[in-house]
Amino acid sequence: MSAGRTVNAQSQSWGTPQKYIIAIKHFFGGSIALDPCSNEYSIVQAEMEFMLPQYDGLRESWEGYQTIYMNPPYGADRERGTTIKNWLAKCASTHHEHNSEILALVPVATNTRHWKQSVFGEASAICFLYDTRLKFLENGNGGGKGAPMACAMVYWGKDYDSFYDIFINYGAVVDISDLQGREIGETRNQMQLAFG
Repeated sequence: MSAGRTVNAQSQSWGTPQKYIIAIKHFFGGSIALDPCSNEYSIVQAEMEFMLPQYDGLRESWEGYQTIYMNPPYGADRERGTTIKNWLAKCASTHHEHNSEILALVPVATNTRHWKQSVFGEASAICFLYDTRLKFLENGNGGGKGAPMACAMVYWGKDYDSFYDIFINYGAVVDISDLQGREIGETRNQMQLAFG
């Protein structure tokens, strides 16, 4: 996770715990082609890492990268005018446009518009992690306080069976591929109109 996370004002670099990196690399066949949200303390070791200030992962093209893993900024980046919704939208569009396999470690926010637009109806599966307060690596070090929210690994791709086989060890895995292409999150008024 790179600049923009505001869970703890003293840290901007919240890294993915080692056990998840191992699972992600196993799922991707041993390596990760792109980490668009890298930072100087990252242990992801993707073949290509986009890192601010030189490379802005939202502005750079993800085309040509078949396996992508990101742990995006969870908070708003006021300087760039972006939030996690921009990262999730980029995951969904990159999967559709370039057939990339993408994993994202994100906070569970099923009631939000960005989940309804870019996760439900777009992603293939979700692993709701068993870690109730996931302990990120803070500036490259472990042992910090746990995250104040539940986290999930969201998957945009075509290999649900492998995703299930690997990530069932880390959380409750849900196949959401039946929702792909559907509009999610109708308002109450729209539902009343539909059912009269």
